[in-house]
Amino acid sequence: MSLAGVLAAEGVVRLEERPADLEAARGAVREALDRSLDQLAALRAREGEALARDLGERLDRVEAWAAGVERLAPESVEHHRERLQERVQELARGIPLDPSRLAQEVALFADRIDVAEEITRLRSHLAQTRRLMTGSEPAGRKMEFLVQEMHREVNTIGSKSQSAAIAAMVVSLKAEIERMREQVQNVE
Repeated sequence: MSLAGVLAAEGVVRLEERPADLEAARGAVREALDRSLDQLAALRAREGEALARDLGERLDRVEAWAAGVERLAPESVEHHRERLQERVQELARGIPLDPSRLAQEVALFADRIDVAEEITRLRSHLAQTRRLMTGSEPAGRKMEFLVQEMHREVNTIGSKSQSAAIAAMVVSLKAEIERMREQVQNVE
């Protein structure tokens, strides 16, 4: 006997409609929804932890480069003083130099290229970003603003700099801050 023959025999297969058990369906839907929400929360937590690690590493790099700029800035003033003195001596051709006038010019230059304020503000923005990262409140918009301010400070440092080494660090800083800006857009 074939399967079709068995299924065609009377009483073997019976079709009947049963009323739907809405309570059982509600319970199944609630359970599935609860599981899905738990998995979503766990996934978001893992993603947040990875994002925080990445941003933390980027903040560390920006801090290291800012320290490098701070360390190199005084050398730029000294280098300018030496160049200015050599140039003035070359142009003066034996005429005695006024050391106080040279010192005055170097002081004016030092004031013009001083990046201490920008470094201080950059460090403040970095610290504020770290605090926001450890907080429990949504911080995405605040972090976007801080990254924008970091970029502004680095641009100012770059425009004031007379040093090739500092200029190279500024390029690295800008690139890293741009990567931070992209990551911060994923922060709630």
